Amino acid sequence: MDAIQIEKILFLDIETVPQTYTYQDLDETARTLFEGKNRMKITEEKPAEMVYKDLGGIQSEFGKIICISVGMVKDSSTGRTIRVKSFAHDDEHTLLSQFKRLLDDHYKNAILCGHNAKEFDFPYICRRMLINGISLPLALDIAGKKPWEIRHLDTMELWKFGDYKAYTGLALLCHVFGIPTPKDDITGADVARVYYEDNDLERIAVYCEKDVIALIQVYLKMHLEPLVSEGNITHVPLSPQG
Repeated sequence: MDAIQIEKILFLDIETVPQTYTYQDLDETARTLFEGKNRMKITEEKPAEMVYKDLGGIQSEFGKIICISVGMVKDSSTGRTIRVKSFAHDDEHTLLSQFKRLLDDHYKNAILCGHNAKEFDFPYICRRMLINGISLPLALDIAGKKPWEIRHLDTMELWKFGDYKAYTGLALLCHVFGIPTPKDDITGADVARVYYEDNDLERIAVYCEKDVIALIQVYLKMHLEPLVSEGNITHVPLSPQG
């Protein structure tokens, strides 16, 4: 893995929430469809309200993206650097349009990398783009492509080494590699509460960027490369909503 290769990679992570904070806020049709999709998970002990709280944000038909953070790695004479930037907005169409513009203008042929991204982040983004009437950028449009033509990387898949039985979270990989954990403030379970109750989108963006930095550091460790020091990490300020 040389500098040219890693500079072709766009690392990313997304944060999602249910489209409504509570199950009762869904309209009747949506509630019926949610119960149909999750009929095997809904029980007397775990009613639809609880299932929605757990799964509403991670099912793309009932959730929405509120933040996409990306990270780029560069090598220079002063050492390797990381630059992270977030797209965060209450209006999902605006957020996804901004992200699509980034891919189309600067990362049309980039390799996209995330953790469990092939199972979650990439398809979630694609589904929400289509729901919002946004055409897929070339980097995400995999229809008709052969497996070896798809320029997507997944650190969880890399860690499996062909073992498809186990799920290994990013926090655990950070622990085993001695990388500072990104879960030092909130976790994924807190995102909906922070968004709907605290109205703190900036805090969620900071959390998402920490995941992207951890993702990059794990990727470097997997390739026996040194970590990037905190002083060489730049955060682009979050643009105000308007």
